[in-house]
Amino acid sequence: MSRYRGPRLRIVRRLGELPGFTRKVSKKTNPPGQHGATQNNQKASQYSIRLVEKQKLRFNYGINERQLLNYMKKAKKAKGSSGEVLLQLLEMRLDNIVFRLGMAPTIVAARQLVNHGHILVNDSSVDIPSYTCRPKDQIKVKAKPSSMKLVKNFIETNGAVALPEHLSWSPETLLGEVKAFVQRNWISLQINELLVVEYYARKV
Repeated sequence: MSRYRGPRLRIVRRLGELPGFTRKVSKKTNPPGQHGATQNNQKASQYSIRLVEKQKLRFNYGINERQLLNYMKKAKKAKGSSGEVLLQLLEMRLDNIVFRLGMAPTIVAARQLVNHGHILVNDSSVDIPSYTCRPKDQIKVKAKPSSMKLVKNFIETNGAVALPEHLSWSPETLLGEVKAFVQRNWISLQINELLVVEYYARKV
């Protein structure tokens, strides 16, 4: 399944706020579609509730169904709560770290920075957005005029961002560091991860 390329506000109206997907806010409150106005009065099924939570992860982190299923399989094998481990795996992706540091307005834009070779991890070029960051990893912008200008323009446009406690950021040197693994209360996306685990219960 390919990544979504259509109108983003349509997805936000259906799923709610997705900080990694878009910074835009819709003026409309009804879900999209011809019958969107009547959907608010209808009782959602248990399946649709779980589906919505799963779709939040997919669209917010910009991954396809197969990738999310693979992350779910890894989370199931790890120790601890599968839902929290799943969120941790997604949050520690390089494209998400670049976004959370404020280098890009969305995870989609952060993925482009990584793909085009503008980001260094521990002084080595990494162009894989799904690269898993670990504590003590240093993420910085390549010392190249075009790379520095691009990120600085993003930062000026975005303004100050709320930096989670597991990250540190120096705007002067454009250097960020992963201080620890992300904790559940540091994740900005409003989601019930247990419903996602239940959605995949029969598939994993």
